[in-house]
Amino acid sequence: MTARRPNILLILSDDHASHAISAYGSVVTHTPHIDQIAERGRRVDSCFCTNSVCTPSRASILTGQHSHRNGVTTLHSPFDATLPTFATQLQDAGYRTGIVGKWHLGEGEGHDPQGFDHWEVLRGQGEYVDPQLRSPSGVEIAPGYVTDVLTDRGLAWVDSLEGEEPWCLLIYHKAPHRNWQPDARHAGTHSAPIPLPRTFEDDYAGRSSAAHLAAMRVADHLTTNDLKIDPPTDLPREQLAR
Repeated sequence: MTARRPNILLILSDDHASHAISAYGSVVTHTPHIDQIAERGRRVDSCFCTNSVCTPSRASILTGQHSHRNGVTTLHSPFDATLPTFATQLQDAGYRTGIVGKWHLGEGEGHDPQGFDHWEVLRGQGEYVDPQLRSPSGVEIAPGYVTDVLTDRGLAWVDSLEGEEPWCLLIYHKAPHRNWQPDARHAGTHSAPIPLPRTFEDDYAGRSSAAHLAAMRVADHLTTNDLKIDPPTDLPREQLAR
């Protein structure tokens, strides 16, 4: 007798560095639920990403192709949603497929999610509070904090399924993407001084890279909206960054 095919849950967090996960040795924060997944499953210690920028990375995950093959090389590259993806392959194999959360691969005809029986996705980058969700039914405002909203919507879809056919669900979170807006119950969690990463002084000199163009230098590009405080105005640049 053939064993029942497994259900698949893919959870994606946005701009979530490994050094912000305690299973990977974070000295900044503690992530007990992610750590449980690492303990009970597999922790990947040597994994290399060919294009870590948000939109190209999402396209590569879906298609299994490098950016120069699927055509999505920058944040602004159009994504051809008719390309074969692992979702369409699973759907053809009898899986029920769903995606809830951040899409960020364009909107409208030719860009909306394809190969999914159910989809509810954020508009653009999405909002942290009361996010707008697009679906085949249109746009609605979902009350609450975005991480809770997306998790609850994903669980609701799974709970609605009937029958024995396997399912694949993608929960694509917005957090912890800039501008780093925590839920009220987590405000102040990281109020103690945070150790500087070893790359803090890296200016990408001599390298042509997407990171160099990402406008993420602490002293030059972070705003009071990012920082949630007004820093002193009389600090030298180096001290201001620190």
